[in-house]
Amino acid sequence: MKKSKKVFIIFCAVTLMVSMFCVTAYAAGSGDVAGAVEGTWKTASQQIKTVVNSVVFPAIDLILAVFFFAKLGTAYFDYRKHGQFEWAAPAILFACLVFTLTAPLYIWSVVGM
Repeated sequence: MKKSKKVFIIFCAVTLMVSMFCVTAYAAGSGDVAGAVEGTWKTASQQIKTVVNSVVFPAIDLILAVFFFAKLGTAYFDYRKHGQFEWAAPAILFACLVFTLTAPLYIWSVVGM
């Protein structure tokens, strides 16, 4: 009983400290929160676009290329073992690879940036 009372007192003290030291954030001047968010988005969107084009898409392309060639190799070895080549998995990986390789050319017009 003593331990639960001690935990409850610590919890109340932490809650009191958090409520005392928290600060309410307001939009500058007019209180236009939507304008503040839109302004921040306009300045950050170009940076986001650059990072996605130069880091995210190449990383996804690399992962898909490795999976594609690995699956192509395993499909070939299955062909040698069973005499039937399975096209579905390599074809899907190849289509995804082509999609992500060409995505930076058109994805930003789809998103609206």
